[in-house]
Amino acid sequence: MRVLLIGAPGAGKGTQAARIARHFGLTHISSGDLLRRHVDEGTTIGRQVAEYIDRGDLVPDAIIMDMLYKPVMAASASGGYILDGFPRTVEQAEAAYAVAGELGVQVQLAVHIEVPADELTRRLKARGRGEDDSESVITHRLKVYEDKTMPLLAYYAEREKLVTVNGGRPVDEVTWSIVVQLQRARRKHLVD
Repeated sequence: MRVLLIGAPGAGKGTQAARIARHFGLTHISSGDLLRRHVDEGTTIGRQVAEYIDRGDLVPDAIIMDMLYKPVMAASASGGYILDGFPRTVEQAEAAYAVAGELGVQVQLAVHIEVPADELTRRLKARGRGEDDSESVITHRLKVYEDKTMPLLAYYAEREKLVTVNGGRPVDEVTWSIVVQLQRARRKHLVD
């Protein structure tokens, strides 16, 4: 099973990805966690991406694709993955599909965790990671999501590979909804 979680900053992608990965025995791959690890360790990738992250902008595609190649290949070989945080644009999805399709490791189903904007803002303020979650950065991050990532929903919907769940509910209910959607997709042989 190869699943992508799509959701705005604060939608709970990381929390849900970890829970779904445990439930189905998948590897959770978070591009955000990988990027933060590279920044913290001062790697070449980390030094390249630090300024993008500080501004709340998207990191260039080539850097992300390079960083994700090994984890995606390893996870696909060991039962599948749940990907959180990439792709974030239609261009990234198309580029990832071209590479992953050739290798047989492409996303089989995208799950959109939909949360109202006011709830996202409340969650991000409550999370408070210092400068990363200041009012102006939060506003910018949500605008970038709306402009760049929201078109992904149409991209996956056109391919009949998109399900949407209400992410504004309690965490356990959101997890249950995603599990039900993935089990339904499995029965229809959309994922394996």
